Amino acid sequence: ALFFTGVGVCLVKQVFKKKIPAPYPPGPPGLPLVGNVLDMPHIKPWLTFTEWGKKYGECNISHVELLGQHIFVLNSVKTAMEMLDKKSSIYSDRPVLPMSGELVGWKHILSFLPYGDRFRRYRKNFHRVIGSCDALAIYNPIEEIETHRFLKRVLATPDQLQEHIRHTAGAIILRISHGYEVKDNSDPFVDLAERALDNFSRATSPGAFMVDFIPSLAKVPEWFPGAGFKRLAREWHETVDEMASAPFNFVKDQMAAGIAPKSFTSAMLEGRILTAEENDIVRWSAVSLYGGGADTTVSTIYSLYLAMTLYPDVQKKAQAEIDDVVGPDRLPSFADRDSLPYTEAIVKEVLRWNAVAPTGFPHCVAEDDIHDGYYIPKGSMIVPNIWFMLNNPQTYANPSQFNPERFLVNNGKKPEPEPRTIAFGFGRRICPGLLLAEASTWLSTVRSLAVFDISKVVENGVEITPEVDPSTGTVSHPKPFKCSIKARSAKAVALIQQDVDY
Repeated sequence: ALFFTGVGVCLVKQVFKKKIPAPYPPGPPGLPLVGNVLDMPHIKPWLTFTEWGKKYGECNISHVELLGQHIFVLNSVKTAMEMLDKKSSIYSDRPVLPMSGELVGWKHILSFLPYGDRFRRYRKNFHRVIGSCDALAIYNPIEEIETHRFLKRVLATPDQLQEHIRHTAGAIILRISHGYEVKDNSDPFVDLAERALDNFSRATSPGAFMVDFIPSLAKVPEWFPGAGFKRLAREWHETVDEMASAPFNFVKDQMAAGIAPKSFTSAMLEGRILTAEENDIVRWSAVSLYGGGADTTVSTIYSLYLAMTLYPDVQKKAQAEIDDVVGPDRLPSFADRDSLPYTEAIVKEVLRWNAVAPTGFPHCVAEDDIHDGYYIPKGSMIVPNIWFMLNNPQTYANPSQFNPERFLVNNGKKPEPEPRTIAFGFGRRICPGLLLAEASTWLSTVRSLAVFDISKVVENGVEITPEVDPSTGTVSHPKPFKCSIKARSAKAVALIQQDVDY
């Protein structure tokens, strides 16, 4: 029933279709009326987008139409830069996503905001707190304390690696966003973020919900055949509301009691009488920071451990560099960063090898455009295929191989292109937390390698090789895997177990 409602809507659109001033880019041909509904992938869409790019992509743009909604997939960095950077004045909007934005309730976070005044106010707030190395330096002690606690947890229970990574990412971002110190086990705010962000990834996956292409379906009741998405949205909305309100109310209570530590939220509230709208902006700015940092970094650091399990020679080379520069008597700190180029290259390679946001987040074009002779109508969704950009064999030699040396000057050979200009998005919608994400990843990397040997697990005399299999979703995670994590020496154990005091 729901499908035929959509076809009816599409028929009406076809009747009023206007003549286009230039052709669309090539793409799969589609069917009458419904277009490419059957072509839109639900599992690892970036792989299908890559195939489209190879088959139809002489202009590096592929085009599909779903029930009247135009989607353009960008498969090259050059095209993404030309459109999303150089023409950012018209390519910086966001599409209205009825499922995740309107029904689930994410529409107030930075990633969903239309380009305009509220968006600029969020960005300005972020820039003050995490937009420069100087601003971030205030939070270096928090990062170092929480990363040290992470090492202790991993040493004690290495089989719970993924939970420890998630706990630490949540601890760092909640201290920065809300001044909240997480509990040692099963922290309610960390668990809340995990649930909410898993729902976010599922709700925003390209092509996952028909309502994103036929917004009128949002009005159908839950009991209507095929409207199970409405029940999901209601349940997910409750989680989003709690994620926005619970830590914000914690800060306000702490401020009222005069015991609130300095944080993004307290700095925005302190000494000001806010209007309802300003209060709302602070609350959702903080959610954007908390949500943005609580999941993406988890994927990156888990990928680091996967890479070190699979590439022991890379690990040994990094450890030799750390041993030479830092020595065995202390843990590495941010002060060592400039002296550890190979470790820095590992961080870059983790960003490239594991595309955390494989299809980015769709942009929306604010007015009709002609690009390279092709028509891009107003309101179209623009999807950068970030996974392929980071795995294009013409850009990165043997892209499936984890090889940090690609980012170093070797025998006069130029380094391969910097992945951070791709991995964090494009134009005015580039991730505002990229410096924080890089800093967290670097510190976890250097400290883990300084004290741990990471290797394959041996079970019943058989070495288990983990599979490289990223999950589907807007935020992609490596498939859970087993690895052996052991302290490198008695001295390493002593460093890990010393009191955390910075």
